[in-house]
Amino acid sequence: MDEADDSEMEQFCWRDTYFVWFAAARRPSLEQVRQTLQALPEHYQLESPETDDAGRFESITVRSPGDHVALEISFLGGDDIRLQAETLAEEMKSTGDNDNRRLAKLAACDARFDVMQFEQLDEDAGEPDPDGGFDPSTLLVVLNALVKLVDGIGVDPQSGLIV
Repeated sequence: MDEADDSEMEQFCWRDTYFVWFAAARRPSLEQVRQTLQALPEHYQLESPETDDAGRFESITVRSPGDHVALEISFLGGDDIRLQAETLAEEMKSTGDNDNRRLAKLAACDARFDVMQFEQLDEDAGEPDPDGGFDPSTLLVVLNALVKLVDGIGVDPQSGLIV
């Protein structure tokens, strides 16, 4: 990463991380993710796309300058992810607030998108803009599109709610 990239990232602060859990067999290509995001009614800038050797999605940055938001989306998969999904499903089952069918589906997942949301800071103050401008709906729009793409389950890990 060069100095310009470092400077640009200093203009953002982390707000939230949501997960999209799914079966690794449904892992999309970068092109499928790109088409899904470009088909959304909002205008997003797609940056820094990465794939594995087979062209499957690894990561991408989604920017919505008008909403003062950037999203970092990355793929994780494997046995560790399956164990995390099983553990999360058990924890969520104990709250009684979630659908048991969806929790069973979650427990069987062995892949995940991490969707990290960043707020663009006020350039002069170096902190969130007190007048607003930040629109958290970008996260939900992109999250729902990814859930549909992979037939997955969106989870807010802070609240333990399925979205």
